Formats: sequence, structure tokens, C-alpha cells
Amino acid sequence: MDALRTRLRRIVAQRMEQDPAHDLAHLDRVWTNAHRIARNENGDKSDADLRVLMAAAYLHDLVNLPKDAPNRAEASTLSAQQAEPILRELGFSDAEIKATQHAIAAHSYSAGIPAQSTEAHILRDADRLDALGAIGIARTFIVAGSMGRAVYDPADPFAAARDLDDQNWSIDHWHLKLLQLPGEMVTAKGREIAEKRARLMLAYLEQLAKEIDTDLPQHWVDLLT
Repeated sequence: MDALRTRLRRIVAQRMEQDPAHDLAHLDRVWTNAHRIARNENGDKSDADLRVLMAAAYLHDLVNLPKDAPNRAEASTLSAQQAEPILRELGFSDAEIKATQHAIAAHSYSAGIPAQSTEAHILRDADRLDALGAIGIARTFIVAGSMGRAVYDPADPFAAARDLDDQNWSIDHWHLKLLQLPGEMVTAKGREIAEKRARLMLAYLEQLAKEIDTDLPQHWVDLLT
């Protein structure tokens, strides 16, 4: 497994574009999350299952389209397709390749492809965990800055009297998606970690509200209750 991870990291490092929100460190974290969930969910998983999970974790962002790209929902399917020759070169069997490709394709939030395997469920949760907590806060603003989006609406920071709009205001994305992720986790361990990380994000929002001299509306707090 160590040798496989070394080869996977070398392969993706040569192919990845300059995107600090989807870099090699992101892939390392996703694999760490996935391995942690796998150990908790099913301690007797076979080496073959972990091979599939590791490969999917490191190859899931081979095609990384911008968040506002019109074909953004196709990125995971394209990544799965590009993973095939890599997996064959690594000596994966046809069954392992199929399983890895499915996990990659089904991990995406925007693609909406139902996960039909344990590995796919774990990878989906593991990737979404990286959108939460301290690293999730950092990645939110990395993406927002790259797209020219402001942190919040100065006139109504927490959408108390306007519609949520994460195309313009970065914080709105937390309400529309990120703080809802804990309730969408499939695995027990993923849900446990997600809830802890989401509470940290809520604490950040409460501090932000104080610093800009306003109140955090109750409907934000209610997302985690």
C-alpha cells in the first residue's frame, strides 16, 4: 500500500493544475479521511478494497473544472475515464478498475450519481469532509478569491432579508451547501467528523458576526440542530 500511494502521488503531482484548493495536499487529506472512515466502518476490509479506495482518493480530481464551468457536473465522470489507463499501468484488475471508476464518478456533489458501493460511499464522505472545518474555511475563501467573490454582503451579511446568493457572496455558500453536509453523510464516522467540523464553522460565523457588528440569524444556527 505504501508503494502504491507513492506511485499515485507521483502520477497526480505531474498532472495537477495550479489550484491550491484542489492540490496534492487535498488528495492526501481525502485519503486520510477515507482510510479513517474505512477502518471505522469495516475493520476487516480486504487489501483489494483499500487499493480501490486509495486509487479513487488520489485520482478523483484528475479533471478539475472551475466551479462556474457550465460542464462542471461532468468533471467526476471525465476523471473516472482518465483514471482507466493509469489504473491499468498500476496493475489493477478489470474489476478493480470498474470499482475505482465508479467511486470516482459518484463522489461528486454536482454530478448527482448514486453511490452503489462501500468505497463510493466512503470516498464521497471523505471528499466532503475536506469542505468542512478549519481546512474547509480556508478552501472556501481560496475558491471565492479565485472567482472574485466577496466574503459577505455588507448590506445584509447573513441574508436576513434577502435571498441567499453564493454566486456573489462566499458566506452564503455555507448556508446553501456546506453546513448541510453533515446531514448528508452516509457513513457513521463521516457524520461524526462532519458534525464536529461544522460546529467549528458555526463558531467562526458567530465570531464574524461580532466583528462586523451584527447578529447571526437563528436560521443559520438551526442548520446544525
